Amino acid sequence: MSEHVFLITIGLPLLTLLLIFGMKYLAAIAQAKARQASDELYRQLAAQAAAAQAETSAALGAMNAHMTEVKTRVAAVEKMLRDVE
Repeated sequence: MSEHVFLITIGLPLLTLLLIFGMKYLAAIAQAKARQASDELYRQLAAQAAAAQAETSAALGAMNAHMTEVKTRVAAVEKMLRDVE
């Protein structure tokens, strides 16, 4: 019976150490997977931001062209009003 007690006394702390280190490595793996998923989400967010910026730039260019046309028309109307006076 003392042999069983001896084996249990030696085995339980060793098993505990193995479980602690195993859990530590599993937590590190889970943390690395979470970090990778987070990095991928940031990449997608950056791509969406770049696409939105390009779309905004195109819209701003179109508005600039339209404003140039409006300025030209207003100048023509002002000239016509000056000529009428």
